[in-house]
Parts: sequence; C-alpha cells; structure tokens
Amino acid sequence: MANGLAALLVGFGVMMIIGLLALYIYMALVLMTIAQKTKTPNAWLAWIPVANIYLMTDIGKVPGWLAISVLFPLVPYLGLPIFIGVLAWMWWKIAEARGRPGWWGLLIMLLPVVNLILMGILAWGEAKK
Repeated sequence: MANGLAALLVGFGVMMIIGLLALYIYMALVLMTIAQKTKTPNAWLAWIPVANIYLMTDIGKVPGWLAISVLFPLVPYLGLPIFIGVLAWMWWKIAEARGRPGWWGLLIMLLPVVNLILMGILAWGEAKK
C-alpha cells in the first residue's frame, strides 16, 4: 500500500513539474513576442526569472524600479496583494501598449485559463490602434 501511494505522489509531482514548465515556457514566449512587437529591446529577458518582470516594466513604460516588486510577497499580510496589484497595473499598461483596452490586464490577473487566452491574443493577435 505504501509503495502504491509513493508512486502516486511521485507521478503527481512529475506531472506538476511538467505542467509548470509548460506554463513557464508559454509565458516566456508570450512576453518575448509582445516585447518584439512593441519594439522593446532585450526581448530575451522574458526567459530569465525576475528579469522578465523588468521586461514587463519596459514594455508597459512604467518605472523600472517596480521590478523589485517581486520582493513584496515577503512582507507579511499586505505584500502579496500589493504585488498582485502592481502586476495587474503592468499588464494593464502592456495591454494598452498592444492597442487593447487596459482592463484586459485585470482579466489577465483575475481569471484563470482566460488569462492564458488573453495573453496569447496580446502576443499573436493584431494590434488595435
């Protein structure tokens, strides 16, 4: 019984790692494509953790020092909501940079699965102006 449970947990862990890796690759491709289409330099930063947040600040034309917002979740109680708010604002500005309504940034932050679709539209769809 214990061997079966251990095998199930290992299998679940492997599937989680594969899923998270696929999600990371998708997000990096989206961010890199958006950077290229907005003519933002150093689009390759999309593949580097934390540097991709800096790339988001460049794309959205918000202050680069906001990249330190990745440290906000370390602050008890208010850190995570503030970080989510900063990311929502960045996505708002990125959506506007691609010619879409800014409220798409809120949808990207709040709606699972829909966010993946909207990110894909921002990256590979035609820019609206």
